[in-house]
Amino acid sequence: MKEIIIPVSNAPGTLAAVSETLADARVNIDFIEARVLGERGIIVLRVDRYDAALRTLSDAGYRAVTEDALVLDLENRPGSLAEVARRLADARIGVRSLRIVERAGERSLVTLIADDPDAARRVLAAELVTGEGA
Repeated sequence: MKEIIIPVSNAPGTLAAVSETLADARVNIDFIEARVLGERGIIVLRVDRYDAALRTLSDAGYRAVTEDALVLDLENRPGSLAEVARRLADARIGVRSLRIVERAGERSLVTLIADDPDAARRVLAAELVTGEGA
């Protein structure tokens, strides 16, 4: 799963401008997270039309970067995430970002961005959502 990360200024209307830019291009936002980091911020997106979103954002002057997020299907129990983190650490693979996207009953969906996505795919092959990593 690809994520788009946009560094932005921390100014009123920035989120509105980014979302309107994508709406005007008929790009639907599937996931959005916005964070303030002092006078700057970042917006993280997953969209239905990835290439169109990147073109549109670039044309509008945004410096969007992309990340390849692995999607993991984990058992929803204490320790599941710790086991994944330990396996990555033992393989000397750094984690740049991790999010619990959904918790439903006995399962949890987690997105993970690793320093070495290919190595992380190999280490976590059993947990990857179908089609994500093989």
